[in-house]
Amino acid sequence: MILVNPSFKIEAIMMADAPLQLLEKAGRVCYKSEKKITKNSAKKFVEMLNKRGHHSVLEHSAMTVRFICDRGVSHELVRHRLCAFSQESTRYCNYKGGVTFVIPPWCANIEPGEYPISYSSNEPKDQQTWVLAMQEAEDNYLYLLHIGWKPQQARTVLPNSLKTEIIVTANFREWQHIFRLRCSKAAHPQMREIMSPLLSKCKKTIPVIFKDI
Repeated sequence: MILVNPSFKIEAIMMADAPLQLLEKAGRVCYKSEKKITKNSAKKFVEMLNKRGHHSVLEHSAMTVRFICDRGVSHELVRHRLCAFSQESTRYCNYKGGVTFVIPPWCANIEPGEYPISYSSNEPKDQQTWVLAMQEAEDNYLYLLHIGWKPQQARTVLPNSLKTEIIVTANFREWQHIFRLRCSKAAHPQMREIMSPLLSKCKKTIPVIFKDI
């Protein structure tokens, strides 16, 4: 059994070298002001679009992110229907070599790594309970595979904490919506755990689009 922390990686930004220029080209069609495009006009123009609420123009550029999270978080992610998703399949992936689970953020005493080798009985009782539950889930899964169950059958004993990888592509307008929803105090702690640092990185990478969130 392997325990890991959640993570994200920005795989691609459409027109990564000039996403604002693409948005300006599209947006100026609405005003027929293409002649006003200069080398440095894109940033100011996109700021104007955001300020006026002309957010539909932001749909012309997109970002792709790879998330490593648990299945519970991925179930929430796929509810954003304007995204494209490609997710690790528990039907076709065989975890006979060992199952990987994502450590919840409230289990601060649990270190990533292989268990039970590095398991410590000094951990708080609730966190011991979680680790043991994950170990039992892995044992049951591997036993069912051993007696002939297919991965798509054996997966039924795996919990929400199962690690999954999911690729998410969405346009900038949808990412704004996702961040506003998933970084709020009302969002699930595990969702905020991956979305808040992603938002911080996006603010540094493309501040014009995300700085006001």
